[in-house]
Amino acid sequence: MLNAYKIYRLAHVLYRYKIPILPQLLKLCVFLIYNSSIPYQAKIGKGSHFGYGGIGVVVHKKAVIGNNCQIGTNVTIGGRSGHPEVPVIGNHVYLATGCKILGPICIGHNVTVGANAVVIDNVPDNAIVVGVPAKIIRIKDEIT
Repeated sequence: MLNAYKIYRLAHVLYRYKIPILPQLLKLCVFLIYNSSIPYQAKIGKGSHFGYGGIGVVVHKKAVIGNNCQIGTNVTIGGRSGHPEVPVIGNHVYLATGCKILGPICIGHNVTVGANAVVIDNVPDNAIVVGVPAKIIRIKDEIT
């Protein structure tokens, strides 16, 4: 099924091959269909998935998102006032509905961010964070 991620992937490939106009048109299609801003300049890893096609998702064009991430609806991944850098998100991260990942931070691998959490600090691997501002409530045990 067609979703915002598949359209983004096509636009990103066209952008990497320096094909003009088409990436911008595909970004516009994503905006019109899903009410999302997912720029083709962002780096989103393979296997990542937007819930419900990506409705309401906003991603900064410099953002880096790892492989196999699950991104819920109305998630914002972007900068903060006065900080030119944007978030870097690791692999196998779950971003629940409505969460905000803001500023020059790093989210580790295998992290779960709760619904409507506002993350403005670095998060280590295997953590679960919730709240405004987000706080670590648990570090997941490694399953061997």
